Parts: sequence; structure tokens; C-alpha cells
Amino acid sequence: MGLFADGIKPLNVGTSIFRDDIVRQGVACAHVDWKPVAGGDARLVAALDALGNREDVAQANAKAVELIKAAHPVLVGIDHARNVIPGMTDKTILHAGPPIAYENMCGPMKGAIMGALVYEGLAETPEEANELALSGEIEFSPCHEHHAVGPMSGVVSPSMPVHIVENKTHGNRSFATVNEGLGKVLRFGANSQEVIDRLKCIEEEFMPVMRKAIEACGGIDLKSTTAQALNMGDECHNRNKAATALLVRELSVRFMEIDVDPQAAKKALSFICDNEHYFLNLSMPACKCSLESAQGVANSTLVTVMARNGVEFGIKVAGLAGDTWFTGPAQMVQGLMFPGFTEEDAAPDLGDSAITETMGIGGFAMAAAPSIVQFVGGSVPDAIAFSEQMYEITESENPSYSLPVLDFRGAATGIDVMKVVETGILPVINTGIAHRVAGVGQVGAGIVHPPMECFEKALLACTEAFM
Repeated sequence: MGLFADGIKPLNVGTSIFRDDIVRQGVACAHVDWKPVAGGDARLVAALDALGNREDVAQANAKAVELIKAAHPVLVGIDHARNVIPGMTDKTILHAGPPIAYENMCGPMKGAIMGALVYEGLAETPEEANELALSGEIEFSPCHEHHAVGPMSGVVSPSMPVHIVENKTHGNRSFATVNEGLGKVLRFGANSQEVIDRLKCIEEEFMPVMRKAIEACGGIDLKSTTAQALNMGDECHNRNKAATALLVRELSVRFMEIDVDPQAAKKALSFICDNEHYFLNLSMPACKCSLESAQGVANSTLVTVMARNGVEFGIKVAGLAGDTWFTGPAQMVQGLMFPGFTEEDAAPDLGDSAITETMGIGGFAMAAAPSIVQFVGGSVPDAIAFSEQMYEITESENPSYSLPVLDFRGAATGIDVMKVVETGILPVINTGIAHRVAGVGQVGAGIVHPPMECFEKALLACTEAFM
């Protein structure tokens, strides 16, 4: 009985209910929030054991992440989608996220597609466009299957201007539309005449001027711009104030030098200046072409795509076929709703913009952007904690994208399917919230995580393919 003479100092491991009973008796109790690896699922544990002991898998992941970090994205041009995006035809419409049939799409995506068909002159009204979309005459395909990315609905139609981003290290290219700004815009499903007129203006007035300005610059280094912006308070997903300002600095002199009408140049530059989210549609393809460097590295378990279509969340893995998706249900975003809206108004998670988190910026770099919490909710310590936690599920750190508040530590890079399943830690994504009804627009912003189901499916597929 002498064992208890100095009092008991209990330690509780696992479920908290035993700790709670002890505390109710007036005894302090330390608690360890332990959970079994992979939730105790025997199949997943066996898969982790099988792959975790493979030297070729470790080497493949090291190779894949080095390819990603070595990528050097540069904005080299702007052109009609039909001219530059592989596989694009006059009746192709690209969308965000994994593959989905039109009839199964969420409201904002359907609304955006109707608007795109009117913009293309294939329909006179949204109602007529809806009938055309249901007819089978239009081919719908994920942006990611055409080296492209798109925010929210992600809709890209043949006539739309797209940024052309080239990875100067490996030579591959990626594409994204021009950011329209906020409010009632196509990416949130709006398709009124105002939206169509703005798209026409971007195509007919903005694109020719922007093309000449990019040519005059000799290309714009997006890797350098992103690195600087992260040191200036951006995370280059939902906060792009610094990055867009740096872009304006790069372009402003060129707009004055190029051979175009001065009023046209002024209007084009003002379009960028008035839209602090302009750089989002550059950071996304920059991340896309960087991550595609690793696609096809045999035996790699690193994630190269995270994307959502408003119904499903999907991921791709470097060591598996490039057209292979692992999906789960799209989650609801938790965050701040704009005045006048409630959580009941929100659509499920939507868009290709999680490509930024896949690269290691966006939600992974919230420590660099403390102001973001005013937009997505939470606190500054929360933002720092999210960034620190992401090192537990990634292969490496990217010194090119350093985070000042973490003593300039490189951003967590190379999401590993094995580490996600083993730790139970899911990638963090900060994102806008779209209204569930097409055309209303953005109604909030917040934090969301992928469904674990995606990573569990990917892990089992990797085990089968690599063994």
C-alpha cells in the first residue's frame, strides 16, 4: 500500500471518459489523445506496413518532391482556350473537380455552364443552354484532365482567354482563365447579361492588351512573385493583395510602352488594379504545372491534385495513372458567412483552387498571412498551428516559399497519402463559400478538409499497384 502514500498521478490514454470520471473525484489527470494508427483498420495498417518498408517508395517520394520544388512557373502568354488547351473543341466545356455528369452537378456549376454556352453563342438564354447541356451534344471534362485549373465552378469554354504558364525547368504548361473579380461572376454560377458582357470585354478588349504586355515583359516569373508575396502577408489562395500588387508593378510600365491605344491600356491595367484576387488565376496554374512535374514518378505516394466539383472531392497520386481519381463526398466549409446569409445557404466545397494547398501554399501557408483569419475565421494562433501541423503529413519543405513567422521555414510540401492515413491528419484548405443557388455568388469563406475516404482509397490502390 506504500505505492499510494504520495498520492496518485494518473495518466489517461485514449478516450477521455475515464479521465472525466477521475477529475470529478477531484484528482488531476493528464490526458493523451491517442488513437490507433489508421483508425485501427487492419487493411490500412497492412498497407502502411507494406509500403512504409519499401526503399523504392521512399526514393520515389524524394524524387517526386524534388521535381515539384525545382519547378519554375512563368507566365508566358494569354490566348483563347481553344488555341492552347489540349483536347479543347468548340463543344467542350471544362469544369472544376473530378468527372461528373451535367445532371449531377451542383447549382453554381450548372449556372456557370449555362452562362458559358450563352457566351459562346451556342444558346440564346440560360434555359435554352440548360436544354443543350442535357442533350449530350456538349462534352464535359475536368480542367485537371487538360492541364488546366479553374476556381469555384472552374468553367472554361473555347472562346475564353486563358493564362499560359510554363514550367521553365521541365517544359510543361498549364492554363487558367482570367479572374473576373467578385460579386455576380460566372465562377459562382451567375449568367446574367452583365456577366456575359464582362466576359466579352475580357476577351475582346483586355486580352489583346495583356498579351502585348506579357510579351513586352518577356514573361513574368510567378515563382519569384509568389515567394515575395508570402513574405508580404499573402498565402496566395484567398489573400492575393501583395501578389496582385507585385504583378501590377511588373506590368504598369509595359502597359505604357506597348503599341496600343492609351485608353485601352489604362482600362486593362485598371481591371487588374481593381481586382485584388487577379493573381489567384496565376497562382493556381503555377501550382498546377509545378505539381505535374511529379505525375508519373513510379511508386510515389505523393498527392498531385486535390479538387472539388461541389458534389465530390477528388485526389490524384503521382505514382498512379494520371486519369485515376480517388473520391469522397464534398464537405461543408466551416467559417464566416457574409451578412444576410446562413450555413443553410452554402453549397458544398467547390473548385480547383485547392491546387494551391497541394503545392504547399494557401491553407498550408496561413502562418504567413495572419490577416486571413479575418476572412476565413479563427485566430492568428490557429493559422500558425495549421501551417505547423502540415509538416506532419508532407515529404519535405520548400525553401523557395518561406514563412517569416516560422523563422522563414520552408512551406510544407509533398502531401503523402501514407502519412495522412497513418496520422489521421487531413490537409487544411481555406476557401470561399458559394451559395447553393446559381448566380447568388460568394456568401462566405472558411476552412475545410478533404474526406479521409479519398486517401484511404488511394493508399490501397498504391499498395496493389506497387507490390
